[in-house]
Amino acid sequence: MTAAERVCAFLDEAQTYYLATVEGDQPRVRPFGTAMVYEGKLYIQTGKVKPVSKQLGENPKAEICAFCKGQWVRVTGKLLNDDRREAKVAMLEKYPNLKAMYDPDDGNTQVLYFEDAEATFSSFTAPAETVAL
Repeated sequence: MTAAERVCAFLDEAQTYYLATVEGDQPRVRPFGTAMVYEGKLYIQTGKVKPVSKQLGENPKAEICAFCKGQWVRVTGKLLNDDRREAKVAMLEKYPNLKAMYDPDDGNTQVLYFEDAEATFSSFTAPAETVAL
């Protein structure tokens, strides 16, 4: 299992993770639930009309955090846009419930992937482990 697959499996099990971005000098955090590994990279999904999309366009540095069964993961890096239709289709295939709101050709669906990223797995009972993505 690659590091990206390990992180994605953790996020899938947790079901909800929190994405932190920056707007000016103000941190912004919100819950997310989409994650997939595509072409070896960890991807998330949002809509281009949402403030989070604008924030990442202005400053791609981001962090996500999820907690599950006494352990948590933090992923930090840059979230970069992938406007390819194939990447959007892959995300919507993994999350078919999103098809009611998103379509790969709607001009709104946005998938982003982590670059220059690392993930740190932590708990209260074991040393932290950091892996490159």
